[in-house]
Amino acid sequence: MTGEWETLTPARIAAALDQFIIGQSEAKKAVAVALRSRMRRRKLPAEMAEEIIPKNILMIGPTGVGKTEIARRLAKLVSAPFLKVEATKYTEVGYVGRDVESMVRDLFNVALQMVKSEMAEANRGAAEIRTEERILDLLLNVRPDSPPPTEADKEARERFRRKLRNGDYEQTPIRIRITENKPLEMTGMFAVPGMPDGDDGSRISDIIGDIFAGKRKTEQKLPVCEAREILLKEETEKLVENGNAVKAAKERTEQSGIIFIDEIDKLATTARHGSGEVSREGVQRDLLPIIEGSKINTKYGLIDTSHILFIAAGAFHMSKPSDLMPELQGRLPVRVELKSLTPEDFYRILTEPQNALVRQYTALMETEGVALHFEEAALRRLSQIAAQVNRNTEDIGARRLYTIMERLLEDLSFEAETYSGRAYTVTEALVDEKLSALCESQDLSAYIL
Repeated sequence: MTGEWETLTPARIAAALDQFIIGQSEAKKAVAVALRSRMRRRKLPAEMAEEIIPKNILMIGPTGVGKTEIARRLAKLVSAPFLKVEATKYTEVGYVGRDVESMVRDLFNVALQMVKSEMAEANRGAAEIRTEERILDLLLNVRPDSPPPTEADKEARERFRRKLRNGDYEQTPIRIRITENKPLEMTGMFAVPGMPDGDDGSRISDIIGDIFAGKRKTEQKLPVCEAREILLKEETEKLVENGNAVKAAKERTEQSGIIFIDEIDKLATTARHGSGEVSREGVQRDLLPIIEGSKINTKYGLIDTSHILFIAAGAFHMSKPSDLMPELQGRLPVRVELKSLTPEDFYRILTEPQNALVRQYTALMETEGVALHFEEAALRRLSQIAAQVNRNTEDIGARRLYTIMERLLEDLSFEAETYSGRAYTVTEALVDEKLSALCESQDLSAYIL
């Protein structure tokens, strides 16, 4: 990983994000520097590196302008464990909700799955060889207590191997033993009403489940083509060392993990205005030690959060960052403001990114044999309408384009088979015809996501 990070200068990181997110250069710059600082920290002596904490980030801006996508793409760029949570899901301990520490456990689970997937891929070749040997044993009726193979047996096995690789036995039925989780009856006797997810009660339930649920072997007769996938999975799991996976996942969580806390402004709003709801100030207090750095208990051991990167985000329409607790503000020292999208931004979103909507819809229609084409003027008009509707109603950022595109192409999608083998061109006149009601009506509730 270090070798790959060497080439990821802040400018290169921002350029990589540009392929998927339009505009918002300040936010990209902030996250690029935060990511590069992690690499710089790894080059320092251990004692000094331990003292350097991540520069956690607070993103401020309306929904749909790229806050989550920037963080998600950043994590994907360096294969870092990434978790998005919503601040409103967490409440003070003792109330219905989720223990804030569960976000760290969830992040570790993400890291563990990543590591296991990587290990499985690395061991795929060995697992395929072992799977082939098991299938040959089943085809030749070789059992663990069978006598050592003779030269004739070995020759026969190689003949079977050649035919197996040639696909001659794909539909040949073989009997395999499959490991299944044994259903646990009367699980309700262990349930704790109102127990939040991810807390000590959940871990106790996991332990009880492991003790009483157990596993059982069932025998099934399946064709080789189906049995191969099941056996390959079993052999892969055998080759993945769980202890090594846990150790690597723990290190990746602590050193590379990213937690994105969305809607953090809702905590400030509720705490300041109040409305008979449980105060969110307690959630802020619970967040403090986690963001500052503490050790969270999991069933795999303690996870240190000192070097996890936290990115918080919120629209702050009814509040401002200063409404958060001063201590929490101090844990989020880097602040960036994301701007509302302009018509030019919408146009670029439609056309430039790798996953641009125009490319998506064009590819979808190609599956029906329809050659979909957008005129330049039509795309410009679409962009103007998206910006106008966002101004007149709720500003949902780039998500507005999904609403508008679905409305624009609804009839084409419904009648696609009648256009098969033909071209369909979206003109400016067609855009006005299909979307004029959206611009004229102030009651757009039917079209708002």
